[in-house]
Amino acid sequence: MKPIRTGLWVALSIAMGCGGTVESTDSLQQIYDDAWAFQMRESPLYATSVGVHDYDDRLPSVTIEDEQRRADFWREIRERLEAVPRDGLSDGESINLNIFERQVEDRISGFEFKEHLIPISSETGFHTGLAWLPEDMPFRTTQEYRNYLSRLRAFPSYFDQQMAMMRQGIREGFVLPRAVLAGYDTTIRPHLVEDLSQSVFSKPFAQFPRSVPEEDREELRAGADEAVGEAVVPSYRKFLEFMNQEYIPACRESVGASELPNGREYYSYLIRHHTTLGLTADQVHQIGLDEVSRIRAEMEEVVRKVEFRGDFAAFLRFLRTDPRFYPKSADELLKEASWIAKRMDGKLPALFKTLPRLPYTVAPVPDHIAPKYTAGRYVEPPLGSTQPGYYWVNTYNLSSRPLYVLPALTLHEAVPGHHLQNALQQELTDLPNFRRFSGINAFGEGWGLYSEFLGLETGFYEDPYDNFGRLTYEMWRACRLVVDTGLHAKGWTRRQALDFLASNTALSLHEVQTETDRYISWPGQALAYKIGELKIKELRRKAEAALGPKFDVREFHDVILLNGPVPLGVLEQQVDAYIERAGGKEA
Repeated sequence: MKPIRTGLWVALSIAMGCGGTVESTDSLQQIYDDAWAFQMRESPLYATSVGVHDYDDRLPSVTIEDEQRRADFWREIRERLEAVPRDGLSDGESINLNIFERQVEDRISGFEFKEHLIPISSETGFHTGLAWLPEDMPFRTTQEYRNYLSRLRAFPSYFDQQMAMMRQGIREGFVLPRAVLAGYDTTIRPHLVEDLSQSVFSKPFAQFPRSVPEEDREELRAGADEAVGEAVVPSYRKFLEFMNQEYIPACRESVGASELPNGREYYSYLIRHHTTLGLTADQVHQIGLDEVSRIRAEMEEVVRKVEFRGDFAAFLRFLRTDPRFYPKSADELLKEASWIAKRMDGKLPALFKTLPRLPYTVAPVPDHIAPKYTAGRYVEPPLGSTQPGYYWVNTYNLSSRPLYVLPALTLHEAVPGHHLQNALQQELTDLPNFRRFSGINAFGEGWGLYSEFLGLETGFYEDPYDNFGRLTYEMWRACRLVVDTGLHAKGWTRRQALDFLASNTALSLHEVQTETDRYISWPGQALAYKIGELKIKELRRKAEAALGPKFDVREFHDVILLNGPVPLGVLEQQVDAYIERAGGKEA
């Protein structure tokens, strides 16, 4: 494997045609440093995930006063940015400033639209995120174990603060739709254990590394039993009672973000945030309808190819009910996903000049979140840990996990999708921290969907049913543009969204439901995939046309990936600079 070329100067010379090191201004760098230090102090869980362990003994404070204080800080940062001269900035520094200003504005807007009043979604929340502490934290010394115990003991206060925030949301009408919270107790009940050793939070104490002295281990185990039994489990029990008795009964009947206070303005902001483009809801909706029409024609061609007797709806019923398309065991599903991933590993050198060092593995979605979780997801490891990246495959309810979509899912979540892109990003060590450790949805999810398309170029969809699965996944993302804007800007009901997804894709009906609830509870995020993919494909066609026989897909992919996630407008500038540098004719 070729070592990655790290350093901002390398990334920018690839992407922008710069010939030397990137200059910076002291004032900008000071602002970046001050903002990063503030984030680490205020978000200790985030600090742990990026390898900063100065605050591993605490959880964040999340009162209304804290959120106001943080918003005031970001407003001050915005004022400092406005005073910085823009003349003379290098291309690289201009990109940094563009992205940083977006982040600052998004933090301020998120507070002003009161996003902090809803700290959960239909599938996850603050309480599910805590369950990754045993995986995210280091456990090499006695002190590191004590840091972890300190965090566990802080659960009661942290849960109380989050519930107080949600009560404020009830008072202000900023709550989730009730429909998406059916069965939500499945995200909480797994933590209400009688046998404390079975708690996920007790996992670090099952076996100690040799670096922890024997004489400390009994004390640590006793501390774990006390913390899990007296702080963790009671906190989850109290939260379950709050959800069932207070929050869910107070949730709204409507489903669209437009029904929230300032909802239409809020959704317009979310479109800008998740797509990085100045699109309206109507424009996004129409793009979705056009893509649905195009992809449907390709799907109909596959139906003709397999000589199915019946209409499109009958073909979807056939795919959803024929046992040949479904795994008989969790092991079969995981093994098939692993085989697909390993096959793609062998194709990567033909597609990429630069590959990451970090390996990945295939694992099931953890039981305590699987019932409400999506079909698969990539989970990157904490920086500096000894863990690989994880391609999670959901083995819950196997009758809803069709094998024909597994190639597309694997290419999206593992390689050449999220693992490859995120692992490369972590190795860009000279990027500013605020870029190295953050993502841009339209870029990352657009790349993931583009990665599914790359399977066509590497012979992955030779089986027509697998190709229909790929088209189902592409159709799914096109439907998201229609459904998300329908729900949040056009007054669609949940039933309309369910029917649209079910009639246009071969997704299982279980997944149709979990995905629809995800879009309802996470407005705008689903728009990133198709919008980003369309832009990357557009830029590739532009480069191919301009460069002709000089076009090298491996160089093109380096241009896309080796400057980290950027807004789509910046990405276009990078590709234009690459075309000019490579001597291409005007596109």
